[in-house]
Amino acid sequence: MKNFLIFLRSKTFLIQLGLALVLTLVLIFLVFRWLNSTTNHGEFVEVPDFSKLSVMEMRKSVENAGLRYEVVDSANYNPDYPRFSIIEQNPSAGTKVKSNRKIYFTVNPSGYKKVTVPKIIQVTKRNASSMLKAVGLDVQRVTYIDQLGKDMVYYIKYKGKDIKPGDKLPKTSKIELICGNGKIPGSAIIQSDSE
Repeated sequence: MKNFLIFLRSKTFLIQLGLALVLTLVLIFLVFRWLNSTTNHGEFVEVPDFSKLSVMEMRKSVENAGLRYEVVDSANYNPDYPRFSIIEQNPSAGTKVKSNRKIYFTVNPSGYKKVTVPKIIQVTKRNASSMLKAVGLDVQRVTYIDQLGKDMVYYIKYKGKDIKPGDKLPKTSKIELICGNGKIPGSAIIQSDSE
C-alpha cells in the first residue's frame, strides 16, 4: 500500500495523468466541433404557413424550404378550407427547425363523410329530429299529409327523392320529413250502406 501511495506522488504518474486530461479535453473539443458542423448548430429554417395550400403547392414549398413532409391523415371535412388542402401542420407555422426536418400534415378530405340514415319511420317528428341531429343530418323542412298519426314520420326525402332508413347521405345533409297531420286519409274512410 505504501508503494502505491508513493507511485501516486511520482513524477511519471503525474505526467501521464496530465496527458490523459489534456487528451480528454482535446477529444471533447473535437467532438463538439464535429457535432456543430454535422448538426448545423445555430442554423434554423422558419416553417412556412402551409394552411389552405393544395397538396401539390405544399410539396413545392416544402422542397424550397429544405424540409421533408409526411401526410399523416385526413380529418373531418372542414368547409372553410378548399378540398384536398392543408388544414393542420406540425410543427406550426413560424417555428424554427433544422433543415431537412419532417413536417406532418393533415389534409382536408373531398367532402363530408357519409352517415347512415337512422330508423325514424313511425317515430314522432321530435324524436326523429333528435336522432337525425345525433348522426349529423339536419331537418330542412317538415311536410304534412293526411295520416292518422299526428307528427308521426311516414316518409323521408332528400333533394326531392324518397330515401329509406339505412341509406347513406353526406354528413350535414338537409332532409325533409313527411309527417301525419292527425286526419284520416280519404282512402281509409269506409262508408256504410244505409238500408
